[in-house]
Amino acid sequence: MLVVDDDEVIRQLIAVNLQLEGFEVETAVDGQDCLDKVAEVRPDVITLDVMMPRLDGWVTAVRLREDPGTRHIRVVMITARAQEHDLRRGDEIGVDAYVTKPFDPAQLIQTVRTLATVSG
Repeated sequence: MLVVDDDEVIRQLIAVNLQLEGFEVETAVDGQDCLDKVAEVRPDVITLDVMMPRLDGWVTAVRLREDPGTRHIRVVMITARAQEHDLRRGDEIGVDAYVTKPFDPAQLIQTVRTLATVSG
């Protein structure tokens, strides 16, 4: 698992909840950090915030999908923005799931578990 969010509180909340469920979790502070770490971490699933400095979640997701080495990784977008055009954009990029803030940790865990099972 790779948890990507520029908000330390949210990043740790997601990481701790997933660790309690038995997932191995690494974290990244933004999209560029995610791309720098992804080859080393080799996650099955990435949770990706949309609004981040340096490289936002949309650009990061596109780069993950364009790279043959990361194309297979399941991506869960986590954002406060849940408008129709955002969902459409996620579909066009090939995002696997979309979770809106504020999110229910149990829902997020279930989404990640389902995607990890599919990719594993």
